[in-house]
Amino acid sequence: MKNTEIRYLVEPESIKLKNPVLVEGLPGIGHVGKLVAEHLIKELKAEKIIEIYSPHFPPQVIVNEDGTVSMVRNEIYIWKSDSNSPDLLILVGDYQSVTNEGHYELTGTYIELAKRFGVKRIYTLGGYGIGKFVEEPFVLGAANSPDLVKEMVSYGVEFRNSEPGGGIIGASGLLLGFAEREGIEAVCLMGVTSGYMVDPKSAQAVLKVLMKALNLEVGMEELERRAEEMEKIISRLKETESQLMTPQYKRDEDLRYFG
Repeated sequence: MKNTEIRYLVEPESIKLKNPVLVEGLPGIGHVGKLVAEHLIKELKAEKIIEIYSPHFPPQVIVNEDGTVSMVRNEIYIWKSDSNSPDLLILVGDYQSVTNEGHYELTGTYIELAKRFGVKRIYTLGGYGIGKFVEEPFVLGAANSPDLVKEMVSYGVEFRNSEPGGGIIGASGLLLGFAEREGIEAVCLMGVTSGYMVDPKSAQAVLKVLMKALNLEVGMEELERRAEEMEKIISRLKETESQLMTPQYKRDEDLRYFG
C-alpha cells in the first residue's frame, strides 16, 4: 500500500444525500470526539459506506473479540434524515496518522470525499485537556468563519482568545483549514477534559451542543451510564490522592498519641 486507499462498500453514485453535514470523531484527547461519533452511529443506526486504509496508520492489525484480525482503518457512515435535520456523513476510525505527511494526506482525502457528497459544513469533535479533573465539562470552539463563531455561541460554545494554546493538532484542526480553502464552513467542538482517561461526561457536553446545531435528538442513556461509571473511578482516584497527600507529621502525631 503506497497511498491512502478508499474502499467503497456502496456504489457512490447510488448514494443520494440532501444537504449533508460531515461529523468527524477520530481518536484524540479523552476519546471525546470518538465517543460522540460512535454514539451517533449506534443511536441513528447509520450505514457504513466507506473504509479508508493508509500506510500512515500504525503498522499493526486489530485483534477482534473472536480472535480474528482486521486492518487498521477509518470509516465513513451515512444517515438519511426524515425530518428537519440534515443528512449526515460520520467519520470514525481506529487511529489518526502517525506521520505529519499522513495528517495532510488523510485530511485531503476527507475533504475530497466531503466535496464529492456535496458537504457544505463540517463539525470536528475532540477533547481539550487541562490536566485536572473537570466537575462540569463545557465546550470550547474554533471555527473558520466569524458567522459560524456567532452561531456556535448561541448554542453555548465558548470561544477564548488564543485558546487552545498551540492550536488544534490532527484532523480536527486541519479539516478547518482545508475546508476554508474549499469554501466549506467548519467548526471544531472541544469538550474540556482532564486528558487523563476516556471521558464520556465531556462527550455528553459536546453531543448536547451538536444536537442543537443539527436540530437532532438522540438518546443519551449509554453515554450517561458510562459517565456514571467513570465518575465512580474518578471518585476513588481522588480519595486515594487525598490519602497520599495527608501530611506525614499528622500521621506521626497520631502514632505517638496512641503509643
